[in-house]
Amino acid sequence: MATGISANRLELLQIADAVAREKAIEKEIVIEAIEDAIQKAARNRYGADNDIRAKIDPKTGELELKRVVTVIEDDVELEEGEVGKLAISEAKLRDKDAFVGKTYEEILPPFEFGRVQTQMARQVVTHKVREAERERQYEEFKDRVGEIVNGSVKRVEYGNVIVDLGRGEGIMRRDQSIPREAFQVGDRIRSETKGPQIMLSRAHGGFMAKLFAQEVPEVYDGVIEIRAVARDPGSRAKMAVVSNEGSIDPVGACVGMRGSRVQAVVAELQGEKIDIIQWNPDEATFIVNALAPAEVSKVVMDEEDERVEVVVPDDQLSLAIGRRGQNVRLASQLTNWQIDIMTESQESERRQRQFTETTALFQEALDVDEVIAQLLATEGFSSVEEVAYVDSEEVASIEGFDEDTAEELQARAREFLEKEAAEQDAKRRELGVEDDLLNIDGVTLPIAVALGQGDVKSVEDLAGLVPDDLRGWFESKGGERVREAGILDSFAMSPEDAEALIMRARVAMGWVEAPPEPEPEALDDNDLDPAAELTEEERFELSLGQGASRDA
Repeated sequence: MATGISANRLELLQIADAVAREKAIEKEIVIEAIEDAIQKAARNRYGADNDIRAKIDPKTGELELKRVVTVIEDDVELEEGEVGKLAISEAKLRDKDAFVGKTYEEILPPFEFGRVQTQMARQVVTHKVREAERERQYEEFKDRVGEIVNGSVKRVEYGNVIVDLGRGEGIMRRDQSIPREAFQVGDRIRSETKGPQIMLSRAHGGFMAKLFAQEVPEVYDGVIEIRAVARDPGSRAKMAVVSNEGSIDPVGACVGMRGSRVQAVVAELQGEKIDIIQWNPDEATFIVNALAPAEVSKVVMDEEDERVEVVVPDDQLSLAIGRRGQNVRLASQLTNWQIDIMTESQESERRQRQFTETTALFQEALDVDEVIAQLLATEGFSSVEEVAYVDSEEVASIEGFDEDTAEELQARAREFLEKEAAEQDAKRRELGVEDDLLNIDGVTLPIAVALGQGDVKSVEDLAGLVPDDLRGWFESKGGERVREAGILDSFAMSPEDAEALIMRARVAMGWVEAPPEPEPEALDDNDLDPAAELTEEERFELSLGQGASRDA
């Protein structure tokens, strides 16, 4: 290349062939890169407004360099970078047979590359070959995401390990390696491939799952499935497994005789401890299994917020939480539930506190003595609203109550709520909160009062907020992370609910369009008969009325 395009033609082909073999790409791609380099150098020589094309014969190495001119309409505006065009009016002056679309080709003589042209050509060829190499690597590795690959350490840069994979080069970032694991140049390494840039990981949960597939034939054959993996790389991991055949114990199969199978994986993961647990379709049971080795007394699930409250014996608290919260954190990752741990004594204290607070509320709101208030609290009533609007038969069924007592209690409850609502509405008006704000779905009188106290007095004011304004946020003050309270902090509003409330205000203001209503599903015969596919238990409940139960 340094001597110009008049260089030995066979030598040019030999260079292209050698580069193609070294980079594991097609020879034609290298030749096209050389052609592009020659074209760019020729345009620099003959003028950038020329459409110059170079063609190398892949068999003989013969080079053809020509200038091409294309005839176009007079009023056509050329796009940026478009060259080699000639208006039809000018073309007619040179050739009376010219027409739009006709091309003229002029063979150009060979020329010697100068230092600048040589450097430019080298950059073009290098860039094109590198692009082709990346494309080849992408095509080779794009379908191998999740596989374990073997390679040798090529170099280590700032904690990131560059791995030679033979036909490609991968990188394992520091956060994807196992802590305290050191590599030296030349070390053999196994990693899981991730993504088109051949990103490697030994910390990913899939890496551990693939190691078990290599060590446990039942996992490789699909008899045992690995449903979930949670890892604290280099320290501890939890893996949930299930067997598709009732005769095979999935946990025992993964552990192996005297722990031989699991120990092989532990050795590859630098001593990482692995808890293998039984997956269960019942989420409460699965959560209990995930918290092993701790014992669980009770599980209370909140499906709406995907949170679960787990009660453990007092002597099991540290075991359930784990060192620095590791056990509960891994269990939460494994099950995709937010897990809150409390002891039996803490739960008992909380229940007693709630019972006392509810009793006091009923005494004040309903103007009753302590015995009646305690009876209501014992029966599960937790708010004045429940007493006011529940079916009167539920109140009358309490031991010692009758229909007259139930009616009187509900009348007092409704009177209390009406009085409270009137006070809140008066306070809302005093704060200057507009009536239109109450028309926004989700804005109750207590919320309207809180918004007014936060200087949000109109639909427009609410529409201009962001969820953090309602829920609160964290900021750094003096090097410490301090939480700033939101306007509706006391309502414990979720991020989704806060965003939805603001969006409804924006729709009301006309700032955004309302989301489309979901289309109703087509009805079949079973939809027309609600009891068509119900169990006997569900039919019994349906006969009592929606929301009823046997106890009711």
